[in-house]
Amino acid sequence: MNIKQVAKKARVSTATVSRIINGSSAVRPKTAQRVRQAIRALNYYPNTHARTLVSGRSRILGLIISDISNPFFPELVKGFEDVALQNNYEVILTNTNYDSTRMASCVQRMLERKAEGVAIMTSEMNRQLIEELSRRGVPIVFLDVGSVRNRISNICVDYAQGIHEAVDHLCALGHRRIGFISGPLSLKSARTRRSSFLECLKQYDLAKEDTLIVEGNHKIDGGELAMYRLLQLKRAPTAVLTSNDLTAFGALRAIHHARLRVPEDISIVGFDDIELSQFTQPPLTTIRLPRTELGRIAFDALFRILRGDSQKGAAYRIETHLVVRSSTSAAYLLPGSQDLESAAVRRGS
Repeated sequence: MNIKQVAKKARVSTATVSRIINGSSAVRPKTAQRVRQAIRALNYYPNTHARTLVSGRSRILGLIISDISNPFFPELVKGFEDVALQNNYEVILTNTNYDSTRMASCVQRMLERKAEGVAIMTSEMNRQLIEELSRRGVPIVFLDVGSVRNRISNICVDYAQGIHEAVDHLCALGHRRIGFISGPLSLKSARTRRSSFLECLKQYDLAKEDTLIVEGNHKIDGGELAMYRLLQLKRAPTAVLTSNDLTAFGALRAIHHARLRVPEDISIVGFDDIELSQFTQPPLTTIRLPRTELGRIAFDALFRILRGDSQKGAAYRIETHLVVRSSTSAAYLLPGSQDLESAAVRRGS
């Protein structure tokens, strides 16, 4: 099956078929619909390599994420890929595993495949490689870590908004000893969330205690170990805010093993609102960061440059908001480890 047969069936020229395949808008909608029907009827699959040679365009976008095993990212990928496919773009997905050196191979793949634009949805940076993409004129969109300039955009997540809502919620429930489990402080997003939490403590005139702020790794095992450290304090927190939902899952596990209850003995708040968070026991109160919207904005940031709307990058903002479920409640216990120990004893630990 070839393009000439598609053109014959649709009663158009091969040039018109080519324009439809390459996403050109310079074709009447009825004609475009007739061509697409012919393509489907004939099961025609365009030779993407040949198209690249002829047009000089690959119709490929790169998407770099941190950790494909983290449920946060699949929704982001889906949002990005959905709009990419609607606009006749293919997506190359790569995964850095939170390793800035591994980004080198990710960027190299984009260059080899002649990606027309790259969305870097990670907190890792390799400035030399980013400059290489920029030097070649490849549009780029960053998540939090970029600076807006020619053909480079940045999406800024308002972490502070959701964290303020979470601390407001916990303080309204009577909590005054609030712990925080951060992500790896090598990541800018983790440092930003930690700073937002510390700012909230100041606003509520809550004492900052270094022992109530511990570092995790954005994974379940790191959340579990960090929660154990908080539970061993002489004066343990009555509530804990975590830097992402996987960390909160680990905290829930540690609390369960300590024979304590959530939220009766200790309240837990996550961050991200991944789909699994509503199915934990109890369902997790968390801060929602809309991943599908994030993916769509990342595509739009690249597409507005690729279609020639502007050569200037742009700044975008994503809001975060608290979603209240069942893992938070009033602070019933006095803020001391003896209270937590007594609660565990009463339940037969």
